[in-house]
Amino acid sequence: MNATPKPRAARGSKLAPAEITELFTRLRAGDPHPTTELEYTTPFELLVAVVLSAQATDVGVNKATRRLYPAANTPAAILALGEDGLKGYINTIGLYNAKAANVIALCRLLLERHGGEVPRTREALEALPGVGRKTANVVLNTAFGEPTIAVDTHIFRVSNRTGLAPGKDVRTVEDKLVRLVPAEFARDAHHWLILHGRYTCKARKPDCARCVLHDLCRWPDKGPSAQPAAP
Repeated sequence: MNATPKPRAARGSKLAPAEITELFTRLRAGDPHPTTELEYTTPFELLVAVVLSAQATDVGVNKATRRLYPAANTPAAILALGEDGLKGYINTIGLYNAKAANVIALCRLLLERHGGEVPRTREALEALPGVGRKTANVVLNTAFGEPTIAVDTHIFRVSNRTGLAPGKDVRTVEDKLVRLVPAEFARDAHHWLILHGRYTCKARKPDCARCVLHDLCRWPDKGPSAQPAAP
C-alpha cells in the first residue's frame, strides 16, 4: 500500500516567526554581505542607475552607465549633456526617451533644491522626477543604510510563494516585510530576497531542487528538493 501523501500547505499560508528567522539565517549564510548588482560609486550614481533600471535589467543598465559615468557622473555634468546628449549614452535601455527627460529634470532639481546632493528622506526623494516609492527605498537602503525594502517583482514573488509575507499588492507585501523581518536582518533583507528571486525562485522555472528554503517554503507547486547521493 502506498504511504499517505504528506499534506501540502495551503496557498497563501504564512511562515511562523521562528521560520522567518531561519529563512534569513540561511540566506545570510549563503551571502553574508549582499548588495545591489547595479554598479555605482556615489549615491547620485546609484539614484540615476535605479531610475534607469525601471523595466530594464541591471546588466543592461550597467552597460550604459559604464559609458555614461566616465563622461558625466554629477548632476551638473549630466545636466550639461542635455536630453539629446544623455540619450546617446542610454539609448540601449528601454524607455530611454522618458528616462532621459526624468534624469535631466532630476538633476536640475538636485542642483536647485539640494545643492547637488541626493537627499536622505523619502519625501524629498519621491519629489524628484522619475522617483517613486520603490526607487526611494532602494536609495535609502543601499546608499544610506536604512532598513527599507523595495518590493520589486522578485521580492513580491518570493514573499508570496514562500509564505514569508503574502499579499495581493506590493505595498501590502512591503508593509508586512517591514513588520515581520527580524531587526538583525532588516538592513540586508531587500538584497537577499531580490537575489533569491532572481537566481533561484525564478518566475517561470524555479530551481526548487537547489533551494536552501525548500523545507520552509509554503508554495504548493514547488518541485522536489535534491536528494542526497547514495553512499
